[in-house]
Amino acid sequence: MSDKTEQPTAEQDAPAAPPIQINAQYIKDLSFEAPATPGIFAKLQNEAPDVTINVDVNAHPIQERFFEVQLHIRATCKVAEETAFISELVYGGLFTINVPEEHLQAILLIECPRLLFPFARNIVADCSRDGGFPPLMLAPVDFVAMFQNQVSEKGEAEKKASEAPKKGNNKDKG
Repeated sequence: MSDKTEQPTAEQDAPAAPPIQINAQYIKDLSFEAPATPGIFAKLQNEAPDVTINVDVNAHPIQERFFEVQLHIRATCKVAEETAFISELVYGGLFTINVPEEHLQAILLIECPRLLFPFARNIVADCSRDGGFPPLMLAPVDFVAMFQNQVSEKGEAEKKASEAPKKGNNKDKG
């Protein structure tokens, strides 16, 4: 038996940095237009609205391990081909990311937007309600599928670019 006890080092005492840290959340841009009011309210009584929703995600480096992630949400509501309202929101978050480089894109484009989405969803619902319409409750978004589509589209574009004939290399020898 040894009488020596190991003293923990400073590295062992320091807590590990969390993989994702939210530093701030904010509305970067918000717009709500209801160009056909008040007449559109009567049409809403007789016809079902047609709502189109587009969601996009962008991530930008600010500093090392510090990123801005933006959710872009655009909702258009039409009744009988007339625009009832258009809502546009850019909701941002500042994140400190402590993951290996190979996981960075997935964290930025899947996990960070997943954390921001409930807040953005609430803002969109509040805007449509405050605009005189029923609250627009966005369905959950599959950020994994969005990321996978982006990766596959990028892979297809790179494949097409590599298969394209290079200029100046096709010389006829005759």
